[in-house]
Amino acid sequence: MSLRKKIILSIILLLVAGLIAYGLYYIFTSTGKIGEPTPPSGEVLPGGQLPGSGAGPATTTGVTQGPGGELLPVSGIIASTSPSFYKPVSVRQVISETATYPSLNSGGDFRYYNANDGKFYRVMPDGGIKMLSDQVFFNAQKVTWAKNQNEAVIEYPDSSKIIYNFDTNKQVTLPKHWQDFSFSADGSQVAAKSIGLDPSNRWLVTIDNDGSGAKLIEPMGENADKVTVSWSPSQQVVAFSQTGEPQGGERREVLFIGLNGENFKSAIVEGSGFQPQWSTTGKKLLYSVHSSRSDFKPELWLVDAYGENIGSNRRLLKLNTWADKCTFSNDDTAFCAVPRDLPSGAGMARDIAAYNYDDLYKIDLKTGLKSPIPLNDNFNITNISYNAGTKKIIFTDLNKTGVFESQL
Repeated sequence: MSLRKKIILSIILLLVAGLIAYGLYYIFTSTGKIGEPTPPSGEVLPGGQLPGSGAGPATTTGVTQGPGGELLPVSGIIASTSPSFYKPVSVRQVISETATYPSLNSGGDFRYYNANDGKFYRVMPDGGIKMLSDQVFFNAQKVTWAKNQNEAVIEYPDSSKIIYNFDTNKQVTLPKHWQDFSFSADGSQVAAKSIGLDPSNRWLVTIDNDGSGAKLIEPMGENADKVTVSWSPSQQVVAFSQTGEPQGGERREVLFIGLNGENFKSAIVEGSGFQPQWSTTGKKLLYSVHSSRSDFKPELWLVDAYGENIGSNRRLLKLNTWADKCTFSNDDTAFCAVPRDLPSGAGMARDIAAYNYDDLYKIDLKTGLKSPIPLNDNFNITNISYNAGTKKIIFTDLNKTGVFESQL
Protein backbone atom coordinates (compact mmCIF):
# COMPACT_ATOMS: atom_id res chain seq x y z
CA MET A 1 0.00 0.00 0.00
CA SER A 2 1.37 3.43 -0.93
CA LEU A 3 2.20 6.05 1.68
CA ARG A 4 -0.55 8.31 0.32
CA LYS A 5 -3.21 5.62 0.77
CA LYS A 6 -2.00 4.90 4.30
CA ILE A 7 -2.32 8.58 5.22
CA ILE A 8 -5.88 8.80 3.77
CA LEU A 9 -6.94 5.63 5.60
CA SER A 10 -5.54 6.94 8.88
CA ILE A 11 -7.47 10.20 8.48
CA ILE A 12 -10.73 8.30 7.79
CA LEU A 13 -10.22 6.12 10.90
CA LEU A 14 -9.60 9.20 13.05
CA LEU A 15 -12.79 10.87 11.76
CA VAL A 16 -14.86 7.73 12.47
CA ALA A 17 -13.41 7.45 15.99
CA GLY A 18 -14.20 11.11 16.61
CA LEU A 19 -17.82 10.69 15.51
CA ILE A 20 -18.25 7.64 17.76
CA ALA A 21 -16.77 9.50 20.74
CA TYR A 22 -19.04 12.49 20.14
CA GLY A 23 -22.08 10.19 19.87
CA LEU A 24 -21.30 8.50 23.17
CA TYR A 25 -20.74 11.87 24.85
CA TYR A 26 -24.09 13.16 23.59
CA ILE A 27 -25.96 10.07 24.79
CA PHE A 28 -24.48 10.05 28.29
CA THR A 29 -24.82 13.78 28.94
CA SER A 30 -28.45 13.87 27.79
CA THR A 31 -29.73 10.77 29.63
CA GLY A 32 -27.82 10.84 32.93
CA LYS A 33 -25.18 8.61 34.45
CA ILE A 34 -24.86 4.96 33.59
CA GLY A 35 -26.90 2.85 35.99
CA GLU A 36 -28.95 5.83 37.23
CA PRO A 37 -32.30 5.89 35.39
CA THR A 38 -33.79 9.31 34.89
CA PRO A 39 -36.81 9.73 37.22
CA PRO A 40 -40.15 10.86 35.80
CA SER A 41 -40.27 14.63 35.41
CA GLY A 42 -41.34 16.34 38.62
CA GLU A 43 -41.40 13.18 40.78
CA VAL A 44 -39.94 13.70 44.24
CA LEU A 45 -39.60 11.09 46.95
CA PRO A 46 -40.16 11.87 50.66
CA GLY A 47 -37.41 14.10 52.01
CA GLY A 48 -36.66 15.48 48.54
CA GLN A 49 -34.53 12.47 47.53
CA LEU A 50 -34.51 11.29 43.93
CA PRO A 51 -34.88 7.59 43.13
CA GLY A 52 -31.64 5.69 43.70
CA SER A 53 -29.78 3.36 41.34
CA GLY A 54 -30.41 -0.34 40.79
CA ALA A 55 -33.60 -2.33 40.30
CA GLY A 56 -35.09 -1.22 43.61
CA PRO A 57 -38.65 -1.83 44.78
CA ALA A 58 -41.35 -2.03 42.16
CA THR A 59 -43.08 1.11 43.39
CA THR A 60 -41.88 2.99 40.32
CA THR A 61 -44.70 1.77 38.10
CA GLY A 62 -48.42 1.94 38.89
CA VAL A 63 -50.74 -0.84 37.82
CA THR A 64 -54.46 -1.32 37.48
CA GLN A 65 -56.52 -4.46 37.35
CA GLY A 66 -58.16 -5.46 34.11
CA PRO A 67 -60.59 -8.30 33.42
CA GLY A 68 -59.68 -11.50 35.19
CA GLY A 69 -57.08 -9.81 37.38
CA GLU A 70 -54.74 -8.95 34.49
CA LEU A 71 -52.30 -6.19 35.42
CA LEU A 72 -52.22 -3.27 33.02
CA PRO A 73 -49.75 -0.35 33.15
CA VAL A 74 -50.95 3.10 34.11
CA SER A 75 -49.17 6.42 34.25
CA GLY A 76 -47.02 7.21 37.25
CA ILE A 77 -48.23 9.43 40.05
CA ILE A 78 -46.36 12.72 40.07
CA ALA A 79 -45.67 14.89 43.07
CA SER A 80 -46.67 18.49 42.47
CA THR A 81 -43.29 19.81 43.64
CA SER A 82 -40.64 19.38 46.30
CA PRO A 83 -41.79 19.62 49.96
CA SER A 84 -39.29 22.45 50.45
CA PHE A 85 -41.28 24.55 47.93
CA TYR A 86 -44.11 24.98 50.43
CA LYS A 87 -44.21 27.07 53.58
CA PRO A 88 -44.31 24.73 56.61
CA VAL A 89 -47.74 24.27 58.16
CA SER A 90 -48.03 25.08 61.85
CA VAL A 91 -48.81 22.22 64.25
CA ARG A 92 -50.45 22.91 67.60
CA GLN A 93 -50.41 20.62 70.63
CA VAL A 94 -54.04 20.29 71.72
CA ILE A 95 -53.38 18.04 74.73
CA SER A 96 -50.10 17.74 76.61
CA GLU A 97 -51.05 14.75 78.78
CA THR A 98 -50.84 11.11 77.77
CA ALA A 99 -53.64 10.29 75.32
CA THR A 100 -54.05 6.65 74.31
CA TYR A 101 -56.63 4.90 72.11
CA PRO A 102 -57.72 8.16 70.47
CA SER A 103 -60.60 8.43 68.00
CA LEU A 104 -62.44 11.20 66.16
CA ASN A 105 -66.19 10.69 66.03
CA SER A 106 -68.50 11.88 63.26
CA GLY A 107 -69.52 14.91 65.30
CA GLY A 108 -65.97 16.24 65.49
CA ASP A 109 -65.22 15.24 69.10
CA PHE A 110 -61.76 13.75 69.65
CA ARG A 111 -61.96 11.04 72.33
CA TYR A 112 -59.12 9.40 74.23
CA TYR A 113 -58.14 7.40 77.31
CA ASN A 114 -55.85 8.76 80.03
CA ALA A 115 -54.04 5.81 81.61
CA ASN A 116 -52.83 7.98 84.49
CA ASP A 117 -56.32 8.39 86.00
CA GLY A 118 -58.17 5.61 84.15
CA LYS A 119 -60.75 7.98 82.64
CA PHE A 120 -61.98 8.81 79.14
CA TYR A 121 -62.13 12.36 77.82
CA ARG A 122 -63.17 14.21 74.71
CA VAL A 123 -61.82 17.37 73.11
CA MET A 124 -64.73 19.58 72.10
CA PRO A 125 -64.77 21.46 68.76
CA ASP A 126 -64.03 24.69 70.69
CA GLY A 127 -60.92 23.15 72.24
CA GLY A 128 -62.36 22.43 75.67
CA ILE A 129 -61.72 19.09 77.38
CA LYS A 130 -64.53 17.21 79.10
CA MET A 131 -64.78 13.85 80.85
CA LEU A 132 -66.92 11.35 78.98
CA SER A 133 -67.84 9.66 82.27
CA ASP A 134 -67.01 9.71 85.99
CA GLN A 135 -66.46 5.96 85.73
CA VAL A 136 -62.85 4.83 86.21
CA PHE A 137 -61.49 2.14 83.88
CA PHE A 138 -58.21 0.98 85.39
CA ASN A 139 -55.67 -0.76 83.15
CA ALA A 140 -57.66 -0.60 79.93
CA GLN A 141 -55.52 -2.56 77.48
CA LYS A 142 -57.31 -1.91 74.21
CA VAL A 143 -60.20 0.31 73.13
CA THR A 144 -62.29 0.06 69.94
CA TRP A 145 -64.55 3.06 69.34
CA ALA A 146 -67.85 3.41 67.51
CA LYS A 147 -67.71 6.10 64.84
CA ASN A 148 -71.12 7.71 65.33
CA GLN A 149 -71.76 7.16 69.03
CA ASN A 150 -69.86 7.63 72.28
CA GLU A 151 -69.46 3.93 72.96
CA ALA A 152 -66.52 1.57 72.85
CA VAL A 153 -65.38 -1.99 73.41
CA ILE A 154 -62.90 -1.90 76.30
CA GLU A 155 -60.53 -4.81 76.89
CA TYR A 156 -58.49 -5.64 80.01
CA PRO A 157 -55.32 -7.67 80.72
CA ASP A 158 -57.35 -10.57 82.19
CA SER A 159 -59.19 -10.91 78.82
CA SER A 160 -62.36 -9.31 80.21
CA LYS A 161 -64.26 -7.26 77.60
CA ILE A 162 -67.18 -4.87 77.82
CA ILE A 163 -69.20 -2.59 75.57
CA TYR A 164 -69.57 0.72 77.39
CA ASN A 165 -71.98 3.49 76.37
CA PHE A 166 -70.67 6.82 77.70
CA ASP A 167 -73.95 8.62 77.03
CA THR A 168 -76.06 6.22 79.12
CA ASN A 169 -73.26 4.88 81.40
CA LYS A 170 -74.41 1.33 80.68
CA GLN A 171 -72.14 -1.60 79.98
CA VAL A 172 -72.47 -5.04 78.44
CA THR A 173 -70.10 -7.91 79.24
CA LEU A 174 -68.70 -9.82 76.26
CA PRO A 175 -67.25 -13.36 76.18
CA LYS A 176 -63.54 -13.49 77.01
CA HIS A 177 -62.75 -15.58 73.94
CA TRP A 178 -63.98 -12.86 71.56
CA GLN A 179 -61.39 -10.57 69.95
CA ASP A 180 -60.69 -8.12 67.09
CA PHE A 181 -63.78 -5.93 67.37
CA SER A 182 -65.34 -3.54 64.85
CA PHE A 183 -68.50 -1.42 65.15
CA SER A 184 -71.07 -1.06 62.39
CA ALA A 185 -71.31 2.43 60.90
CA ASP A 186 -74.43 3.30 62.91
CA GLY A 187 -72.94 1.86 66.13
CA SER A 188 -75.84 -0.52 66.67
CA GLN A 189 -73.78 -3.71 66.28
CA VAL A 190 -70.31 -5.07 66.94
CA ALA A 191 -68.47 -7.70 64.87
CA ALA A 192 -65.74 -9.91 66.32
CA LYS A 193 -63.89 -13.20 66.09
CA SER A 194 -65.10 -15.90 68.48
CA ILE A 195 -61.99 -18.02 69.08
CA GLY A 196 -63.02 -21.36 70.58
CA LEU A 197 -60.45 -23.93 71.72
CA ASP A 198 -61.60 -26.27 68.97
CA PRO A 199 -61.07 -24.90 65.43
CA SER A 200 -64.57 -26.10 64.54
CA ASN A 201 -65.87 -23.59 67.10
CA ARG A 202 -64.20 -20.49 65.70
CA TRP A 203 -66.58 -18.06 64.06
CA LEU A 204 -66.97 -14.56 62.74
CA VAL A 205 -69.84 -13.19 64.87
CA THR A 206 -71.93 -10.06 65.44
CA ILE A 207 -73.87 -8.83 68.46
CA ASP A 208 -76.16 -5.86 69.11
CA ASN A 209 -74.61 -3.12 71.24
CA ASP A 210 -77.07 -3.89 74.07
CA GLY A 211 -75.78 -7.47 74.29
CA SER A 212 -78.68 -9.11 72.43
CA GLY A 213 -78.97 -10.64 68.97
CA ALA A 214 -75.68 -12.58 68.83
CA LYS A 215 -75.30 -14.12 65.36
CA LEU A 216 -72.87 -16.52 63.70
CA ILE A 217 -71.73 -15.08 60.35
CA GLU A 218 -69.05 -17.41 58.93
CA PRO A 219 -66.96 -20.30 60.30
CA MET A 220 -63.20 -19.56 60.35
CA GLY A 221 -61.77 -22.95 61.37
CA GLU A 222 -57.97 -22.92 61.11
CA ASN A 223 -58.00 -19.62 59.17
CA ALA A 224 -58.85 -17.16 61.94
CA ASP A 225 -55.46 -15.47 61.51
CA LYS A 226 -56.32 -14.77 57.85
CA VAL A 227 -59.52 -12.88 58.74
CA THR A 228 -59.52 -9.09 59.28
CA VAL A 229 -62.65 -7.73 60.99
CA SER A 230 -63.44 -4.31 59.50
CA TRP A 231 -67.04 -3.16 59.08
CA SER A 232 -67.47 -0.97 56.01
CA PRO A 233 -69.14 2.47 56.23
CA SER A 234 -71.80 1.17 53.82
CA GLN A 235 -72.38 -1.76 56.25
CA GLN A 236 -72.24 -4.09 53.25
CA VAL A 237 -68.97 -5.80 54.28
CA VAL A 238 -68.09 -6.94 57.80
CA ALA A 239 -64.66 -8.53 57.28
CA PHE A 240 -61.94 -9.60 54.84
CA SER A 241 -60.56 -13.11 54.46
CA GLN A 242 -57.28 -13.99 52.74
CA THR A 243 -58.54 -17.46 51.89
CA GLY A 244 -59.30 -17.09 48.20
CA GLU A 245 -57.98 -19.28 45.40
CA PRO A 246 -54.17 -19.65 45.16
CA GLN A 247 -52.73 -16.99 42.84
CA GLY A 248 -49.10 -18.04 42.65
CA GLY A 249 -46.05 -16.21 43.94
CA GLU A 250 -46.81 -13.62 46.61
CA ARG A 251 -50.26 -12.67 45.34
CA ARG A 252 -53.35 -13.21 47.48
CA GLU A 253 -57.07 -13.28 46.76
CA VAL A 254 -58.94 -11.34 49.44
CA LEU A 255 -62.61 -12.21 49.95
CA PHE A 256 -65.17 -9.62 51.05
CA ILE A 257 -67.43 -11.11 53.75
CA GLY A 258 -71.02 -9.89 54.15
CA LEU A 259 -73.61 -10.51 56.88
CA ASN A 260 -75.82 -12.89 54.93
CA GLY A 261 -73.53 -15.13 52.90
CA GLU A 262 -73.40 -12.77 49.92
CA ASN A 263 -71.26 -13.88 47.00
CA PHE A 264 -69.26 -10.67 46.69
CA LYS A 265 -66.46 -10.25 44.20
CA SER A 266 -62.90 -10.49 45.49
CA ALA A 267 -59.74 -8.41 45.16
CA ILE A 268 -56.20 -9.50 44.31
CA VAL A 269 -53.41 -8.08 46.49
CA GLU A 270 -49.72 -8.15 45.65
CA GLY A 271 -48.14 -9.34 48.89
CA SER A 272 -48.55 -10.12 52.58
CA GLY A 273 -49.42 -8.08 55.65
CA PHE A 274 -52.77 -6.91 54.22
CA GLN A 275 -54.00 -3.87 56.17
CA PRO A 276 -57.23 -2.14 55.01
CA GLN A 277 -58.58 1.41 55.40
CA TRP A 278 -62.12 2.22 54.19
CA SER A 279 -62.95 5.48 52.42
CA THR A 280 -65.65 7.68 53.96
CA THR A 281 -68.52 5.95 52.10
CA GLY A 282 -66.93 2.53 51.75
CA LYS A 283 -66.86 2.70 47.96
CA LYS A 284 -63.05 2.59 47.90
CA LEU A 285 -60.46 0.73 49.91
CA LEU A 286 -56.94 1.86 50.69
CA TYR A 287 -54.67 -0.98 51.75
CA SER A 288 -51.03 -1.78 52.33
CA VAL A 289 -49.08 -4.98 51.66
CA HIS A 290 -45.39 -5.89 51.47
CA SER A 291 -43.48 -8.25 49.19
CA SER A 292 -40.05 -8.94 47.71
CA ARG A 293 -40.87 -6.52 44.86
CA SER A 294 -41.10 -3.68 47.42
CA ASP A 295 -38.00 -4.78 49.35
CA PHE A 296 -40.51 -5.92 52.00
CA LYS A 297 -41.51 -2.33 52.71
CA PRO A 298 -45.25 -1.60 52.92
CA GLU A 299 -46.80 -0.40 49.66
CA LEU A 300 -50.01 1.59 49.45
CA TRP A 301 -52.75 0.52 46.98
CA LEU A 302 -56.26 1.71 46.12
CA VAL A 303 -59.15 -0.43 44.81
CA ASP A 304 -62.91 -0.14 44.32
CA ALA A 305 -64.72 -1.90 47.15
CA TYR A 306 -68.48 -1.61 46.67
CA GLY A 307 -71.06 -3.76 44.89
CA GLU A 308 -70.23 -4.95 41.39
CA ASN A 309 -67.10 -2.79 41.31
CA ILE A 310 -65.31 -4.71 44.07
CA GLY A 311 -61.75 -5.44 42.96
CA SER A 312 -61.79 -3.04 39.99
CA ASN A 313 -59.51 -0.08 39.27
CA ARG A 314 -56.68 -1.39 41.42
CA ARG A 315 -53.82 1.11 41.53
CA LEU A 316 -50.43 1.31 43.17
CA LEU A 317 -50.08 4.73 44.82
CA LYS A 318 -46.27 4.64 44.89
CA LEU A 319 -46.01 5.43 48.60
CA ASN A 320 -44.18 3.21 51.07
CA THR A 321 -46.34 3.47 54.17
CA TRP A 322 -49.02 1.60 56.11
CA ALA A 323 -52.75 2.09 55.55
CA ASP A 324 -53.30 3.04 59.20
CA LYS A 325 -51.06 6.08 58.67
CA CYS A 326 -53.68 7.44 56.24
CA THR A 327 -57.07 9.08 56.60
CA PHE A 328 -59.76 10.08 54.09
CA SER A 329 -61.43 13.49 53.85
CA ASN A 330 -63.78 12.07 51.19
CA ASP A 331 -63.76 9.23 48.67
CA ASP A 332 -61.39 11.13 46.37
CA THR A 333 -58.90 12.65 48.82
CA ALA A 334 -56.62 11.04 51.38
CA PHE A 335 -53.88 12.28 53.70
CA CYS A 336 -50.98 9.94 54.42
CA ALA A 337 -47.94 10.07 56.69
CA VAL A 338 -44.99 8.55 54.82
CA PRO A 339 -41.76 7.54 56.61
CA ARG A 340 -38.76 9.34 55.16
CA ASP A 341 -36.16 6.58 55.23
CA LEU A 342 -38.00 3.31 55.60
CA PRO A 343 -35.53 0.41 56.08
CA SER A 344 -35.75 -2.84 54.16
CA GLY A 345 -38.06 -5.37 55.79
CA ALA A 346 -40.11 -2.76 57.66
CA GLY A 347 -43.32 -4.35 56.38
CA MET A 348 -42.50 -7.53 58.28
CA ALA A 349 -41.04 -5.86 61.39
CA ARG A 350 -42.64 -2.46 61.88
CA ASP A 351 -40.72 -1.70 65.08
CA ILE A 352 -37.55 -1.02 63.10
CA ALA A 353 -39.21 2.16 61.81
CA ALA A 354 -40.22 3.37 65.28
CA TYR A 355 -37.90 6.39 65.24
CA ASN A 356 -38.41 7.36 61.60
CA TYR A 357 -39.89 10.81 60.97
CA ASP A 358 -42.79 11.18 58.53
CA ASP A 359 -43.61 13.46 55.63
CA LEU A 360 -47.31 14.29 55.20
CA TYR A 361 -48.95 14.10 51.76
CA LYS A 362 -52.35 15.03 50.38
CA ILE A 363 -53.34 12.59 47.61
CA ASP A 364 -55.90 13.32 44.91
CA LEU A 365 -57.14 9.79 44.25
CA LYS A 366 -58.74 10.78 40.93
CA THR A 367 -55.63 12.23 39.30
CA GLY A 368 -52.94 10.61 41.45
CA LEU A 369 -51.43 14.00 42.32
CA LYS A 370 -49.44 13.91 45.57
CA SER A 371 -48.98 17.29 47.29
CA PRO A 372 -46.52 17.53 50.20
CA ILE A 373 -47.66 19.23 53.39
CA PRO A 374 -44.46 20.20 55.28
CA LEU A 375 -44.95 20.46 59.04
CA ASN A 376 -43.03 22.88 61.23
CA ASP A 377 -41.62 20.09 63.40
CA ASN A 378 -40.62 16.43 63.13
CA PHE A 379 -43.27 13.81 63.91
CA ASN A 380 -43.77 10.06 63.77
CA ILE A 381 -47.50 10.25 63.07
CA THR A 382 -49.98 7.73 64.50
CA ASN A 383 -53.78 7.67 64.85
CA ILE A 384 -54.30 10.24 62.10
CA SER A 385 -57.80 11.64 61.50
CA TYR A 386 -59.36 14.36 59.38
CA ASN A 387 -61.98 16.71 60.86
CA ALA A 388 -64.21 17.70 57.93
CA GLY A 389 -65.91 20.46 59.95
CA THR A 390 -62.72 22.32 60.84
CA LYS A 391 -60.54 21.01 57.98
CA LYS A 392 -57.87 19.97 60.42
CA ILE A 393 -55.59 16.96 60.60
CA ILE A 394 -55.50 15.51 64.13
CA PHE A 395 -52.90 12.95 65.19
CA THR A 396 -50.76 11.53 67.94
CA ASP A 397 -47.02 10.86 67.84
CA LEU A 398 -45.39 7.52 68.49
CA ASN A 399 -42.62 9.06 70.59
CA LYS A 400 -44.30 12.17 72.04
CA THR A 401 -47.14 12.56 74.51
CA GLY A 402 -50.28 14.48 73.75
CA VAL A 403 -52.49 15.18 70.73
CA PHE A 404 -51.59 17.48 67.83
CA GLU A 405 -53.58 19.26 65.15
CA SER A 406 -52.78 21.16 62.00
CA GLN A 407 -55.05 23.53 60.09
CA LEU A 408 -54.92 22.72 56.38
